[in-house]
Amino acid sequence: MTVRVFVCLAFSLIMNQLNALAETSGKKASTYLLYVGAYTENENEGIYVYRFDASDGDLDYLTTAKGIKNPSYLAIDEKRKLLFAVNETGEYLGKKTGSVTSFGINLSDGSLNKISQVSSGGGAPCYISINASAKLALVANYSGGNISVFPVTSDGTLMEFTDLKQHEGKGLIGNRQNVPHAHSVVLSPKEDYALAADLGIDKVISYKVDPKKGMLAEQSRFALKPGSGPRHISIHPNKKLVFVINELNSTVTSCGYDPSAGVLNEIETVTTLPGDFSGENYCADIHVSQDGQFLYGSNRGHNSIVIYRIDRKSGKLSLVGHESVKGAWPRNFMMDPTGKFLLVANQHSNNIVVFKVNRETGLLKSNGVDVEVSKPVCLKMIPVQ
Repeated sequence: MTVRVFVCLAFSLIMNQLNALAETSGKKASTYLLYVGAYTENENEGIYVYRFDASDGDLDYLTTAKGIKNPSYLAIDEKRKLLFAVNETGEYLGKKTGSVTSFGINLSDGSLNKISQVSSGGGAPCYISINASAKLALVANYSGGNISVFPVTSDGTLMEFTDLKQHEGKGLIGNRQNVPHAHSVVLSPKEDYALAADLGIDKVISYKVDPKKGMLAEQSRFALKPGSGPRHISIHPNKKLVFVINELNSTVTSCGYDPSAGVLNEIETVTTLPGDFSGENYCADIHVSQDGQFLYGSNRGHNSIVIYRIDRKSGKLSLVGHESVKGAWPRNFMMDPTGKFLLVANQHSNNIVVFKVNRETGLLKSNGVDVEVSKPVCLKMIPVQ
């Protein structure tokens, strides 16, 4: 072999390796950890962990973080090191309040290590949000009717709450709205405001966030139609539109959002149900697709996911259709990070069903994956790599 031929072969081999490395580094992760929050009945239940394959939408069970009471809603920090769970109970350490727990994440096997647990400041905490720096947690307490704020240390320890905003008032529907029921709290894109949906008083309250002091200052109130029961909120990728799903009258309200003041203004409200449905229904969760083209909401009773196409300029919604969840009482659902799949947690039928997303039409089709999980109510996913 001549020196020239040897050099050419060596050069070709090196280039092939570099190209392969570039292709690998450019690919998005295809394997994820799925954490499932649930309602629990015994010490053998808790937060369930699955491996999700984004190439085909398959789910494989890994482990269960046992002995965690009613971890009904979860949040994971951006660095994938910490997981936070509300413990949706009416009593903690002898007081009429729920609690919040933080965990360290082991990315190698998905297991969780408990770090800390504190009072949530109100009964039945049902939602938690974490800011990008993982230094602040915000919790909505359903039966407490309030929003609490918690500083988080660098090792993931939750401190006692530094602020507690008690909501006041009542709504139209006596058995569900006789007192405030804070149901969710989400941070604005810049994290300078927190939007809190209160089902009991038909309002979304906007708070200015002081991250250093861990304090909230009320800025404005957005009133929905009496009897609506606002539950969850989803913010459009363009940061100018906000969508609220209303549990009690089965509607979605689209809003314009003023980021400088944290103010919502109604654009329109549309039903989540087909015209021929006459049974009872209670909406639950809502999400905008990653590309901002479609909006999805869950119907408990009709047992479906409603699909809308979003007009990005006007913020108005046009109905695409409904897809059966192949189960009962779809609580929360999520789109996987690739945008190719939608996973639904069916609380009453004890299963998680995976759907493939048609990214051109927004329509859903089951990919055949249906796993049994006891009372699943919240889904959160992170890449393994």
